[in-house]
Amino acid sequence: MVTTSTLLGVAVDGLAFGVFLALLGVGITLVFGLGEVLNLAIGTFAVLAVLVATIVVNSGMSLTVAAIVALVAVAGFGLLVDRTILSLVYRSDGEERILLGIFTTLGLTVFLDGVLINYFPSRYTLPLDIGTVSVGGASLTGSSLVIVAVGTIVLAILFGFLRGTFLGKATRTVFQDERGARLVGVNPRRIRTLIFVLSAAVAGLGGLVFAAGSAVAVSNGFQFTTFALIISIVGGVRSLVGAITAGVLLGLVNQFANFFVGSYIATIILFATAIVVLLVRPEAIS
Repeated sequence: MVTTSTLLGVAVDGLAFGVFLALLGVGITLVFGLGEVLNLAIGTFAVLAVLVATIVVNSGMSLTVAAIVALVAVAGFGLLVDRTILSLVYRSDGEERILLGIFTTLGLTVFLDGVLINYFPSRYTLPLDIGTVSVGGASLTGSSLVIVAVGTIVLAILFGFLRGTFLGKATRTVFQDERGARLVGVNPRRIRTLIFVLSAAVAGLGGLVFAAGSAVAVSNGFQFTTFALIISIVGGVRSLVGAITAGVLLGLVNQFANFFVGSYIATIILFATAIVVLLVRPEAIS
């Protein structure tokens, strides 16, 4: 018989997985909403953060320092990608930009996966080693609680940045009306660079969050990108609130499905949800 305490534990783990999904969804939604570039390298950014953090931890540094170094490294790599590859993509418009962005970032993913797998052939994890926490008789995974707390704080800071700072308001202006943004002196290209770097860091944090509870391999990059696409589709490709809501809800659904029917069926449920949303609400991808 399944007890209430067991279900509570599953729910907390589901929230943790939902935070991971939400971070990936936010990362891909930010870039597409601002510049109509579907970044299919988002999962590789997440994996790259885990690999950098692993190197730093193995060198004797603390996990906190490793996480900071990893996020800075991924953000720096995101800046490099934006100023080189994406500069070509942003010269096009409309459907041409979308298609060029897909092929360019997909090509980058294939290239990086091919290179990284030669140097990082194993699976890597960054365990928090917190153990379990007893709450009302229920044993909750300590790492899941930390992940939920950290993810909530980061997402709150992100929304605070977008709503309460000059750069954040400029970003929202470009989001809503690029031509109007130019008229008031906002440079859309610089804002896109800022947001792409920010999205890379957010994706990197998502990778670190996932690695706190599960092992990560280079090949997981494609899986992470698929998750990001599902969340973006379900939540609406231009809605940050939708991406977060979809991430949390699907994280819970996935964890409970995994608990009751197994991981294989749980994955099918995620894809089925995206398909149903597209059938019922096709404007989600517009």
